Amino acid sequence: MTEPATRANAANGAARRPLPVSMLKACRPKQWAKNVLVFVAPAAAGVLTESYELRLTIQGFVAFCLVSSATYLLNDVLDVESDRRHPTKRNRPIASGAVPVPLAVGMAVVLFVLGVAVAAWTNWTLAGIVAGYAVLTTSYSMFLKQVAVLDLVILSAGFILRLLGGAYAAGVEVSEWFLLVSLFGSLFIAGAKRFAEKKELGEEAAALRPTLGAYSVEYLGFIRSVAAAAVTISYCQWAVESGGTDRYATPWVQLSIIPFVIAILRYALLVDQGQGSAPEEVFAKDRQMQLMGVLLVVCLLLAVYL
Repeated sequence: MTEPATRANAANGAARRPLPVSMLKACRPKQWAKNVLVFVAPAAAGVLTESYELRLTIQGFVAFCLVSSATYLLNDVLDVESDRRHPTKRNRPIASGAVPVPLAVGMAVVLFVLGVAVAAWTNWTLAGIVAGYAVLTTSYSMFLKQVAVLDLVILSAGFILRLLGGAYAAGVEVSEWFLLVSLFGSLFIAGAKRFAEKKELGEEAAALRPTLGAYSVEYLGFIRSVAAAAVTISYCQWAVESGGTDRYATPWVQLSIIPFVIAILRYALLVDQGQGSAPEEVFAKDRQMQLMGVLLVVCLLLAVYL
């Protein structure tokens, strides 16, 4: 079977899915994994064992899931024509025709209103952060993603807002070093994502996403190198400062540096091999990344709750 025929069959298969299933897929539930960042600040502060703070944090997570799905729907509506020319994105529910554009827009509005309402139920500061996240990502989908460098910064800002959202939801503080970890970590992933997309799309990269034409492979490598160095230094500084002064206690926070650095190096290797255009899939499939993630979380939980 020829490649065009295979693609046509895939698109037809997507169009034959039941509408509720296609709508759920268009909301990209796999991407909700990014919103786990909402739990980071409350977990680091040791308040997730308190039922009240835990409930507020869960509400923040739900708010970000609802609003992020709304922005994904709007993004796919705005990109429907370019997605139809993309080798894999053409199978997305909106691009394939499984979800009509007017219905997708209506659902996006409903999800946005629900998300902000849940955030406002928690507190008004969180509602402002969630609404700001929606405005920022929608602006990115409309025109900011066409601006080189700025598109990478906007991608990184989304992770920062999730982190701050969790902190404000539970009423805890976030250290400056931890903010830097989030900033440079997200910049590293954003640079890796663009590199993988450029490598995957080849000569069609510039036509499908103009900024990929502006970035050279060497420049994206420079971005990843700077971000990887900065996030590693920031995390080490945060871990050393957060480790406490009891020399007889097990330095769990400092020990977390080991799986953190290994995870950074592993992810860099996977990106160099051509993976990384969908970061959530890398984490979902690579066993070494999963193991390092578990070890990192265990070390931090032992440091906070032991």
